[in-house]
Amino acid sequence: MQTRLGCLIMLRHSPLARADIDGVALKPREHDLERAAELPADLLNVDYEGRDPFPATSSLSNLAVDRRVLATTPVRADGFDPLGDDSLLPLPDGVGRVLVAGNPAYLTDDERKRAVAPRFGAAREDAPDAWVGTEGVERVALASGGPQYELLSRTTVRDVRALRAAGYSGDIALYAPVVLSEDEDAVLDAVGAYAARRGPVKRALPDDPVVDGRASGRAREVLSQAVRDYALVGNVDDVADRVGRLREAGVDTVVGYPARGLDEFMA
Repeated sequence: MQTRLGCLIMLRHSPLARADIDGVALKPREHDLERAAELPADLLNVDYEGRDPFPATSSLSNLAVDRRVLATTPVRADGFDPLGDDSLLPLPDGVGRVLVAGNPAYLTDDERKRAVAPRFGAAREDAPDAWVGTEGVERVALASGGPQYELLSRTTVRDVRALRAAGYSGDIALYAPVVLSEDEDAVLDAVGAYAARRGPVKRALPDDPVVDGRASGRAREVLSQAVRDYALVGNVDDVADRVGRLREAGVDTVVGYPARGLDEFMA
């Protein structure tokens, strides 16, 4: 594991620092959390991809030895439900929470039926410092208070400016897939399918499109724009410029998901 001093030295010269990205989003199904402990980042967010791959307490504790760690916890899921089964709480010392409604793909039928709003309220009482994921529950998330954790989209700059203009003075964090490459095929391979799942993109694509680097015609045209709306892509300077515009709009913290694996952020 990197020492704190070694981590800070790497941090200054890492792609993350040069791209002005504050933290790294980790997916337990695809990222080795032991290697993630070597990332030159002060902030790590461990995503929830179902109960089975959710990291053990020891894994979370190891990550939190010398950096800030947040674990995404869906308030409707068994184990994290503040109005029901909360057997996976509390999290280890030094590990904070990101409260989310939860991706239906990772929830059972019964879990999906549970009301989100009262659970956000109860969870915020238990974890007043938690970030609140806004995807799909924007009004409920805002009413719950706490740092708002937004998903990058084509309207993020407009939406954040509107929040600030309306008087919102709390923290705003942003989640975005990152591909540090100018190779269009590589970008589409990494985040084409992700962008294709976004509602406006899905409606604009032709039927049964190819959504990776093999895409052509209308599908490639739509995806090439969409990946730039919903992800941070390009060389390090391009990404840093985009992040700068997001910060000017009012974003405080940018968390990047390494769509091509941890190595891209290790270099």
